[in-house]
Amino acid sequence: MEAAAVLKKYEQYLNPSSTRLFRFMGLTGVEDHASGWTITDTDGTDYVDCLGGYGMFAIGHRHPKVVAAVEKELHAMPMCGKVLFNAPAALLAEKLAALTPGKLQYNFFVNSGAEAVEGCLKIARLATGRPAFVAAANSFHGKTFGALSATGRDLYRDPFQPLLPGFTHVPYGDLEALQKTVNEFTAAVILEPIQGEGGIIEPPAGYLKAVEKLCHERGALFIADEVQTGIGRTGAWFGVNQDGAEPDLMAVAKALGGGVMPVGSVIGTEQAWQGLIENPFLHTSTFGGGQMACAAGLATLQVIEEEDLLARGKATGAYFKKGLQELQRDFPQVIKDVRGRGMMLGMELTREGAGGMLMALMIARHIIIAYTLNNPKVIRFEPPLCMPTTVVDLVLTQLREALQEVAAAIDDL
Repeated sequence: MEAAAVLKKYEQYLNPSSTRLFRFMGLTGVEDHASGWTITDTDGTDYVDCLGGYGMFAIGHRHPKVVAAVEKELHAMPMCGKVLFNAPAALLAEKLAALTPGKLQYNFFVNSGAEAVEGCLKIARLATGRPAFVAAANSFHGKTFGALSATGRDLYRDPFQPLLPGFTHVPYGDLEALQKTVNEFTAAVILEPIQGEGGIIEPPAGYLKAVEKLCHERGALFIADEVQTGIGRTGAWFGVNQDGAEPDLMAVAKALGGGVMPVGSVIGTEQAWQGLIENPFLHTSTFGGGQMACAAGLATLQVIEEEDLLARGKATGAYFKKGLQELQRDFPQVIKDVRGRGMMLGMELTREGAGGMLMALMIARHIIIAYTLNNPKVIRFEPPLCMPTTVVDLVLTQLREALQEVAAAIDDL
């Protein structure tokens, strides 16, 4: 199908407004196939993927070992029958229990990050018998009702009010604000180890460990939303590893499926899981834990270990960040800040609207980037962990040319 026909069907049957916006920004290509860090459209144009599906393609596109693992299950039993046991789920749960910090042990498999967050919220209420939650301003946890109630961005919340009651938002990284807010009614504190859609915001050193301690002192649970930071994105298995924090519940998704299958998990300690141990049918999923999804997850974790992608992503991320910082020095009128860890980097611009312009200019140069949902002034870079520095150099060169155009436009204002 030609690209024009695809876009017309998007306008007629998906969403005309978003389709027009993408057209305006020059996003008129139709994906055809992908491999590694490259997406190729139906016209044969190659794009360097620096967005990584918002963090989903940690091991690159269409990794052959993940594809092979999924294909094996496809020809055997693609989806679980929900009565008998299935081996891929058992193996993936065992592996995640080994990799996650502290006493995290039990898994409940889901299909998305928002579902994983929903599961964490339900289990926290069940475990504590308490009604309230504390989350962070500027956070993003998903757009289903529970996850949206935790999300700290009014733009997404207000059209759907009233949301779930009992959610309070405090400034991210402010331990004193948490100390004033967490009380005998608090079931859990839910935080991202790095705020992704908030603009790649890191908390102060030691903050996450201090949050864990505060929660336990007051009988609450600590939920780590690792949907975007987890599975190697920051140069470690999980974002909480930076502080040595040990959450009671963790939400993972995105990169877990290797960019081949949608899969996520709610992971909890034995203490947090007691309610589900007593009544395992209080929270269930028809599609969660299917053989193909769990096989993809297990293969993804094995690829990260076999190809040393934690170390590679950490080193390449540091190289990328250094290049972005050099651009910041050369274009101070355009770039306000560069931050992040591993292959989760953010470049904050000085002007509203500059993000959209820079995104369009880079797409025209066949480099895929995007700004963060909560802060359009922040360009995010979340490429595959396996991207070589030679490709990073190409991206930085093209980014320099695009920044020159943005700088000229700013000077003309």
